Amino acid sequence: MRVAEDKSVPWGQLALSAYLPTGLSTIGLGAVSPLLALTVLHLGGGVPEGAFAVALYGIGTLVGALPAGELAERFGERWCLIAALLVEAAAMLGAHFATNLVVFDVLTFSMGLAGALLGLARQAYVTDVVPLEMRARALSTLGGVFRIGAFIGPILGAAVVSAFDLKAAYLMGAATSLLGALVTLAIPDLVTERPTTAEAVTGSMGQVLKDNAFVYLTQGLGAAAIMVVRTAKDGIIPLWCESLGIDAATTSLLYALSSGVDMLLFYVGGSLMDRYGRRFVAVPGMVFMGLAFALLPLTSTVAGVAVMVTVLGLANGLTSGVVMTIGSDASPAVGRARFLSGWRFCSGTGQAVGPLLITAVAAASGLASAAVAIGAIGVVGAAWLWRWVPAKVS
Repeated sequence: MRVAEDKSVPWGQLALSAYLPTGLSTIGLGAVSPLLALTVLHLGGGVPEGAFAVALYGIGTLVGALPAGELAERFGERWCLIAALLVEAAAMLGAHFATNLVVFDVLTFSMGLAGALLGLARQAYVTDVVPLEMRARALSTLGGVFRIGAFIGPILGAAVVSAFDLKAAYLMGAATSLLGALVTLAIPDLVTERPTTAEAVTGSMGQVLKDNAFVYLTQGLGAAAIMVVRTAKDGIIPLWCESLGIDAATTSLLYALSSGVDMLLFYVGGSLMDRYGRRFVAVPGMVFMGLAFALLPLTSTVAGVAVMVTVLGLANGLTSGVVMTIGSDASPAVGRARFLSGWRFCSGTGQAVGPLLITAVAAASGLASAAVAIGAIGVVGAAWLWRWVPAKVS
């Protein structure tokens, strides 16, 4: 069993050991993510190859979810963080020098694998070192750090590309990941008790998944629904703006508005979860996101879309860290990393299914129907979370 020696972990120590490396990694990833498809075009590929390269990162994250739990259980979260950051840095450095699509695709997939280990190790690490009464605030702050990094990264990436060239952004990403690894290595581990070898191998991954199948099929399905609704913004909003004749620059400003609002409420949401329970935030957050998507087809102006993306930003920001928090609450003390890898597979599946669902419904009956379908998932998902997520955590 992993426990922190002092459960009153200072926020400053947590910021250095978990939040700073996360922020550095996310800034680098945020800088290169918008450039993956463009890099493929630069290497001679077409639009389908570019879309495939983008999808490969998500596929790598999903494929790596379960092995990440096994690695974290055996070697500890801190060393997995370091290893994942180094792999991420190496993959980005390789992407800078890549000269053909096959190599670039392999490196993009590797970034996804590293991302799976990073996400699992960060969640397990914070869960281990933070007392229950502070858990939601700590994990929502982790989610907030991710949002801030994802907001800053593209801005810095654009500056680097403008000053140098397209592939220079990958050097920046490699540098931030490497710096994150060095910071993690330099900071003393807050988790002072490690499982023995016997404890580490107790219960195979398959056994952990089997023992917790009910949790995955109830609360895990709710987490997947949250991710379906969250990821829908990237697929639906740009297409809806285009259908209304809104230009790309204005669409980007609408995104910036939503992202800016999103970053304001992560700590508020965590505080509410710690005080009143996870349902207090998860359920209304899903309802408001669902209603925003359901009402989007009624908008016909920039102002109308701005209202909807603002509601989405507020609801998404308020629910920052809620998926990680619910999963951490359900995780057992022994075998936690293995359990969380299964949990992240559930949420990752929702993240992968969302764009496919939008594509299928939009192809069958139009974009407006796809928006309404996502809205329905939000409302039904809220009811599902109310039924299966405990009102209070003890």
